[in-house]
Amino acid sequence: MKADQFLIDADKKAFDLEHRRKIRFNIGKYDAAVTLGMQHYANHDLARARGAYLKAQVLEKLDEYLLQFEAAFTARGGRVVWANTTEEALAEIGRLTEARHTRTVVKAKSMTTEEIHVNQYLKSRGVESVETDLGEYIVQLNGERPYHIVTPAMHLSKADINNIFVKHLGTESTDDAQALVLTARHLLRDKYTAAEVGITGGNFLLAKEGAVAVTENEGNARLSATFPGLHIAVVGIEKIIPQLTDLDLFWPLLSTSGTGQQVTVYNTVYFGPRQPGETDGPTEMVVILLDNGRTNLLARPDRREALRCIRCGACLNVCPVYKNIGGHTYETTYSGPIGSVISPHLSGLKEHQHLSFASSLCGACTSVCPVRINLHNLLLLNRQESVSEGHNNATEKVAIGLWRWSMRHRWALDVLPGRLKDFSLGYLLDQAGWRKRRESLKVADKSFRELWQASH
Repeated sequence: MKADQFLIDADKKAFDLEHRRKIRFNIGKYDAAVTLGMQHYANHDLARARGAYLKAQVLEKLDEYLLQFEAAFTARGGRVVWANTTEEALAEIGRLTEARHTRTVVKAKSMTTEEIHVNQYLKSRGVESVETDLGEYIVQLNGERPYHIVTPAMHLSKADINNIFVKHLGTESTDDAQALVLTARHLLRDKYTAAEVGITGGNFLLAKEGAVAVTENEGNARLSATFPGLHIAVVGIEKIIPQLTDLDLFWPLLSTSGTGQQVTVYNTVYFGPRQPGETDGPTEMVVILLDNGRTNLLARPDRREALRCIRCGACLNVCPVYKNIGGHTYETTYSGPIGSVISPHLSGLKEHQHLSFASSLCGACTSVCPVRINLHNLLLLNRQESVSEGHNNATEKVAIGLWRWSMRHRWALDVLPGRLKDFSLGYLLDQAGWRKRRESLKVADKSFRELWQASH
């Protein structure tokens, strides 16, 4: 079961001192940058409130905004594909690549393509799919999934990256970070010009203008969308915002919360394929609007706010659980607090219900969310639903049942001897893993009521 493997992996990572050193170092740099970046806001809470309100308003009329986007985008020669599931999205990508006899695809950093496993699908069809974001390229070389929503290779040090390049690319060993970056750049440049198809995600969909907004720091998305003849953008349906001018709110919120920047280095808005008189850009552009379980959340008014997420990664960076067990332990596309909230609804509650229990409920994630998602409350709602549907294990059910009975029959706690209480409590603690690294709890021989009566 995934829950059992999660506990094993979490235990291993939590006590891996080298892993914790790397994560604390890298997240520490982010924390410092974000703290500095927030100083550029005159009223950050007001910006968060506006962002939350605007996204909430859009979700209430999501169908209307998506249809508006489709009409405007297709009017300029683009094509929109509605994909209800992973299979539908991949089938369309398969048809598009096959029609162009595609041998190479260049792919910009995109969580939606990770969600539907585009790379694995294309590989099974004999098509090379190359990640062009440096972090994504590194983890792809190493056969790993992204570790973090924003920083895929956050768990790797400079020495780790050098070893990966030496092993998979046959480069000379170096501790020069610039040399490592240049190595990847030289290898990827030829891929852009050779690829028949480029794939990106989309940070925002602009309903009024019918456009896809992509934000990045390396420029790889621009190259992936410009050189190939076909540009495919795979975007979740929840990424819609009303119009172009709303980017002045959302682009800074995204960049400052995620990396501490006032705005990211490259911000591009794609309005469709190359138009008459234009000198560059793809001859064909297709936007795949991905549902893949998102309407499950949309249909739940008490959970709908999770779809406001703009994927900044801020909640991961402050989460004490994430910082100790790391991104790979979650075994999901979206890790950390937001992943624990949405994964049970995107991929099945029974399979992922344990993630909502992997939280201290400290509320740090909620306090930093740029669109004010009440993440800790949503985690509690997931827990409640998991228990009501009977997904908790037998030991937990028995323990809660006994506790409930004993609270309703207080006299029983006086009747049972301390040694029996110790045995029962010890068994439950073993099941929870408490005594693996802690001393066992010992119940007093006499209850508080007995001690109270004896002293009066």
